[in-house]
Amino acid sequence: MAKRRPSGDGMVRKREDGRWEGRIVVGHKNNGNPIYRYVLAKTQAELTQKLHDIIETYRDADLSEECNMLLNEWLEKWINEYITCYVRPNTLFSYTAMIKNQINPHLGNCPLSALTTQEIQKFYNTIKKNGRVKSDKKHGTELADSMARKVHLMLHEALDMAVKQRLLVSNPTNGTTLPKNNYAPKQILNDEQLDKFMNQIRQDEKWHDFFYTEITTGLRKGEICGLRWEDFDENRGTLKIKRSIGKTINGVMLIGEAKTETGSREILLPPSTADLLRQRKVNSHSEWIFPDLRDIEKPMNPQCAYGRLKTILKQAGLPSIRFHDLRHTFATHAVSGGVDAKTLSGILGHANASFTLDTYTHVTTDMQKNAARIVGNFMDEIIGGVENG
Repeated sequence: MAKRRPSGDGMVRKREDGRWEGRIVVGHKNNGNPIYRYVLAKTQAELTQKLHDIIETYRDADLSEECNMLLNEWLEKWINEYITCYVRPNTLFSYTAMIKNQINPHLGNCPLSALTTQEIQKFYNTIKKNGRVKSDKKHGTELADSMARKVHLMLHEALDMAVKQRLLVSNPTNGTTLPKNNYAPKQILNDEQLDKFMNQIRQDEKWHDFFYTEITTGLRKGEICGLRWEDFDENRGTLKIKRSIGKTINGVMLIGEAKTETGSREILLPPSTADLLRQRKVNSHSEWIFPDLRDIEKPMNPQCAYGRLKTILKQAGLPSIRFHDLRHTFATHAVSGGVDAKTLSGILGHANASFTLDTYTHVTTDMQKNAARIVGNFMDEIIGGVENG
């Protein structure tokens, strides 16, 4: 085996064309031979400066033989060897689609060693302006800000692993500028609207139990569709959240684990919801609490539930909110009703209470009035006490 030369070791020479060439060792092949990086300059002084810069860039680096593989090769390796067993099917499908539709057309044939922050930034700018795969007159070609951020987060994660595997010295996605999160504003059903919603679902025998359970638990769409009777403890009135139903791809419905580690949880149901499920179980012939209406061997399709929600809202004369806004409605009313953030974060499956408050609570007019009343009462007591004194 060849003797390993230390990283940073290099040489300088003047080429026949009159230019100066320098090289340094940045890693080693499997047989011990060095891997070089080269720089060229018109003068020796200019070369010295360039060598200084490249030495700083590769300081303490010891890249492996695969450092020159193409980005598309690395992403395929990353998917198959590092994450395929550790992410949900939905996430894996999303990553694969982003690699195929956004990354590979622009950067797939670029060697890892040639990736720079400037190249990554140029890529982000390009897909932001013209990154939609299926464009039409309604949507155009511009990629949503949230989607551009998802591409970045995935690419950042993949290249972080490349750094750990000695394929890169540093992650070139660091230092890039991304569009801000531009999510649609969250909406809730206020007290009057919630009454209308509940009255409307009472008239819908097939869907009443589903939406009553949703509005009293705040489960994610995939979570409520993925409930099995084995998850329901009718004696204790509890429900275990262990899985989520995802997209249907090529006719196959994806069923995965809960969204996060904290997403896998057990919640204590409101008495009315526990009673509703006990009664529902008596007449159930499916393993699923809410099976597909046409095939009880399958769970409810989340898209079907979303479509039914839109119908119910329209029938009740209510705003066309998203399914996730039912979760937001539950959380906001729970807080305004006195449920503390720590308890609520456990019900919703969040890692901490601060995230729950930041993400799922909304200051309603009723909450503002209540706060004003409380402040007014104790200020009156203070002022009154001073005047009487």
